[in-house]
Amino acid sequence: MPWSTPSRTASPTTPSGPAGSGVALGCKHEGSQSRRSAVRIVRFAHPQGMSFGVAEGIADAATVAQVEGHPFGEIVFTGQRWAMADIRLLSPILPSKVVCIGKNYADHVAEMGGDAPPEQPLLFLKPSTAVIGPGDPIRLPAVSRQVDHEAELAVIIGVRGARQISAEQAMASVFGYTCANDVTARDLQKTDGQWTRAKGFDSFCPIGPWIETDLDVADLGVRCEVDGELRQDGRTSQLVHSVATLISYVSQVMTLLPGDVLLTGTPAGVGPITAGQTVSVSIDGLGTLTNPVLAA
Repeated sequence: MPWSTPSRTASPTTPSGPAGSGVALGCKHEGSQSRRSAVRIVRFAHPQGMSFGVAEGIADAATVAQVEGHPFGEIVFTGQRWAMADIRLLSPILPSKVVCIGKNYADHVAEMGGDAPPEQPLLFLKPSTAVIGPGDPIRLPAVSRQVDHEAELAVIIGVRGARQISAEQAMASVFGYTCANDVTARDLQKTDGQWTRAKGFDSFCPIGPWIETDLDVADLGVRCEVDGELRQDGRTSQLVHSVATLISYVSQVMTLLPGDVLLTGTPAGVGPITAGQTVSVSIDGLGTLTNPVLAA
C-alpha cells in the first residue's frame, strides 16, 4: 500500500518500558525471553519508510517504539521511538484476504427486512485492495447512489493461522483485534443479488487504528458516528455467532493465513454517507477509526 512521507522531521529516541527498563509492554529486547502481553501494534509511515511499532501512551501524546520486521513472533525493538505527531498511521495489517460475516446481529437483520438471522454464518469476501487505514479517504464510486457505513469488530489472525479447527481451538489463532468499517454500496448490493461489487470497491474496508493483542471481546461497545452524529450503538454480546464460532466455521472452508482479517458483522443503524462527511468507528478498548468521505 502506498504511503506519504510525513511533513515534519521526526526525532527518534531509544524506547524504554516501565521505569526506564528498556522493555516496552513485555516484548523482547536485547535477548530477553519472549513473553507476549497486551500491546498495541501499529503500522506507520516515517521519513525513512514504513515500519511496524508498539504504540505507548494516549492519543496525540503517544509515541511509537519501532520494531524489527513484522510483529507476529518475538517483538524486538530497533531502538527508535517516534512521536505520534511525526508519523502517519497506516492500516495496521495488509491481509491476504478479508473474510466478512453478514447478518450477525439480529437487530441489523431486522432493519434490513429479514425475519431471522441465518442458522449458519453468512460468508463473503472483500479484496485486499479495499483495505485503507486511519485518515485515508473513503472514495464513493460514481456507479453507486447509496454508500453505507457498517461499524464492525475485526479479528486479526495470528502466526498459527487457522485450518479446520474447532471453536475450542479457535481463540489460539487470534493475534488481536481492531476497528473496521464494512463500507457498502447498498443499491448495488440489492440490484446485483450477490455482494462482491457492492463490498469490494477500493477504499471500502478501513481498518485501524491499531491491533490490540489482548482484549476480552465478549461485551464491547461498537459505535459509528457520522459528523459527530451517533448512527450505530451496539455491543459484541449481541453477536449471533461468536468470534470463536466464526473462526472455526471459516477455517472449514478456507485456510486463514497470518494477518488475515475477519469482520464479525455490524449492529443496527447502518446508513448512507456522502462526500464531505467524516465517519468514525469506535470500539471499547480499540480506539477510534476515522475516515473522510470523498467523491471518486
